Amino acid sequence: MDLFISGMGQNSETALSYILLGTLAAAMTHTGLAKIIAVKISCFIKDNKYLLIGILVLISMMSQNLIPVHIAFIPILIPPLLPLMNKLKLDRRIIACSLAFGLKAPYIAIPAGFGLIFQGLIADNMTNNGMEVLKQDVWKSSWVLGFAMFIALLAAIFITYRNKREYSTVETCSGSGFAQIENCGGADNSKDLKFKKEHFITLAGAVITLIVQLLSGSLPLGALCGLIIIFGFRAVSHKNMDFLINEGVGLMGYIAFVMLVCAGYALVLKETGGIEGLINSILPFVQNSKLLAAAAMLFIGLIITIGIGSSFGTIPILAVLFMPLCLKLGFSTPQSVILLCAASALGDAGSPASDTTLGPTAGLNADGQHNHIKDTCIPTFIHFNTALIIAALIAAL
Repeated sequence: MDLFISGMGQNSETALSYILLGTLAAAMTHTGLAKIIAVKISCFIKDNKYLLIGILVLISMMSQNLIPVHIAFIPILIPPLLPLMNKLKLDRRIIACSLAFGLKAPYIAIPAGFGLIFQGLIADNMTNNGMEVLKQDVWKSSWVLGFAMFIALLAAIFITYRNKREYSTVETCSGSGFAQIENCGGADNSKDLKFKKEHFITLAGAVITLIVQLLSGSLPLGALCGLIIIFGFRAVSHKNMDFLINEGVGLMGYIAFVMLVCAGYALVLKETGGIEGLINSILPFVQNSKLLAAAAMLFIGLIITIGIGSSFGTIPILAVLFMPLCLKLGFSTPQSVILLCAASALGDAGSPASDTTLGPTAGLNADGQHNHIKDTCIPTFIHFNTALIIAALIAAL
């Protein structure tokens, strides 16, 4: 237990980042900024479904890096857009894949926001297990995985789910949000669609969050500065501060807890001495074959991640297992980075317990017409996990 608790401290910065970002997302929600953006998007795209898909991909990517609110924007932004998707007969599995791509690919390939956390975990855990890597060098290898996921997204949009799909519009599922979409900011809603002081302050807070985390390399510090701007200039009333902190903890607390537990468990695995025995038992089966070793690593990563639903939480466990094996088989540092990134990320898309799948379903099933397993988990699992496996195996060779 002492080992477990001391190991938890290795992920304390990551856990604090999640808590503060949850609070930041809750504050942005309560200013009404996301609701205005949803209406503006619907009026801008008109009948161009590919423009809608592109915008949602960009917004979901920005939720990981530029304005790091993670999945908090989905249940706010997506439900008001459902009638428009119904009108376009757009297969929602495309949107599920698009959102999953935007939630996952950026932290693998872009060193900002949640990418800073993920790649920092990769570098720290590889270094702690015998292969020194700098955090700023991880993306130089892992971008290959992001590119593979992009190809998979294009396949989902233009091949797998290109056919039209019928949905019925349920007026009760998001209330006035639907009416606003229909009117596109008409006379009845023109006041609600105007940017107000609190919206500009919220955007300023988001910009400050990005600037500070890029300059300092600290996402918790960036999120804290963003909250200081939002609360300090009263974009959100001071009397709501305690409520928003509690909501932020509720939004991200589970993920933060998983991160802490996984780091503690990883140290226990390492210090008990069983890791070396496990690696030695695997070596005879791979027979010094890099391909077999890489395939075994990816399969283990897939099983672990799809079970706990957190690629971030999987990193400490897999690094302890994989880095000694990579060193024994002579994998280069870039190859090892790609294998650990892929093995950790595998299963995140497709896991029923992952925020990468729970987030899109929370928005797309607002009217009860989107199944979590059949319409989110299976499509994202097939496309993105296949792409990651292929890219990682090619890199291993």
